[in-house]
Amino acid sequence: MEITTEMIKQLRAATNAPMLDCRKALQEANGDFQKAVDWLREKGMATAAKRADRVASNGTVEMYSHGGGRVGVMVEINCETDFVARSEQFRNLAHEIALQIAASSPKYITAEEIPAAELEHEADIARARAKEEGKPDNVLPRIVEGRVEKYKDEVCLLRQPYIRDESITIEKLILQNVAAIGENVVVRRFQRWELGESSGNQE
Repeated sequence: MEITTEMIKQLRAATNAPMLDCRKALQEANGDFQKAVDWLREKGMATAAKRADRVASNGTVEMYSHGGGRVGVMVEINCETDFVARSEQFRNLAHEIALQIAASSPKYITAEEIPAAELEHEADIARARAKEEGKPDNVLPRIVEGRVEKYKDEVCLLRQPYIRDESITIEKLILQNVAAIGENVVVRRFQRWELGESSGNQE
């Protein structure tokens, strides 16, 4: 199928990808617009993942107050350059992450930060619950593992479903932005306070 300039322009308008990449995507997808978009997204994600080891020392501290001052969030998001730190897209992402923290109360950024003792405690609870439900011993390890993974999804910011689109996680939302911005983006730390609670969530 012939790839026209108009097709390339439409794809560029939809994805912000460079013209050459748009042409290649349409060629790979045999002119299928949706497949070309998917191809560009996958390419962007792969490139974004490669950027993860680049130093991110610029950025912003986003502050957000919710429910008439009942919940407060402060989150530090880093990128590589001051130019990107001032960009609207980066600031929007920082705001969305602050909203996520306010709404979903994560305790950690990544699963690696969860103390082993806490995971063991969750595993013990899951095991006891599965036994109580009369599950046979041979399936207990699988059930326990599944419930511990679910716990990680709930308490880790990067593993939580994005509140505006539950088909993607916060990690994927960040990767999509990294692909578009062209720089590494890192959630460095956060704090969430709720009025009347005895202690805020740790970073």
